[in-house]
Amino acid sequence: MQEILRMILVLSLICSLSGLTLATVRQATGPRIEEQVMTYVQGPALKQIFADSDNNPVADRRAFTLGDSTVTVFPALKDGQLKGVALETSGRGYGGDIGVMVGFSMADGSLRGIGITTLKETPGLGSRVVEPEFRDQFKGHATEPIALQSQGGDIAAIAGATISSTGTVAAVNDAVRIFNQLKDKLPIAWGS
Repeated sequence: MQEILRMILVLSLICSLSGLTLATVRQATGPRIEEQVMTYVQGPALKQIFADSDNNPVADRRAFTLGDSTVTVFPALKDGQLKGVALETSGRGYGGDIGVMVGFSMADGSLRGIGITTLKETPGLGSRVVEPEFRDQFKGHATEPIALQSQGGDIAAIAGATISSTGTVAAVNDAVRIFNQLKDKLPIAWGS
């Protein structure tokens, strides 16, 4: 009986130390992992949208509170002036959530474009939302509710990938809603 208690105590001690070690490693590496995701996932999507900015949107990002959630906004500056902003939202695709970085022009509030950050869509079908033929439809688009052609809008869905196209459009509409709530605060945040 005493042998069993000692084994339970040793096993509990090992589990506790392992848990503490994992928590410490996670806490120590968390900021570095987040920065890597920002640089290598959001960064390329931002470059697709704001090729002409002269700042690093990832480094200059700011967080804004909307209700009980926090939204990260990435600025596009040209000669120190805020020319546009981008934010990431997601929509439900066929294989899971599709992360969409949506850029807005500060001059007129129109869309500057979109970049796909994450997706698990079917290769050759739903994954085609990353292709310029689909993405470029959003450039210069007004921010009134955006819809696919089958729903009375002007965005052509990808043949055979209606769910992926619908998820992307839903993410863009969510970003438009968030942008409209934040647009008055944005010039103040970057001193423009």
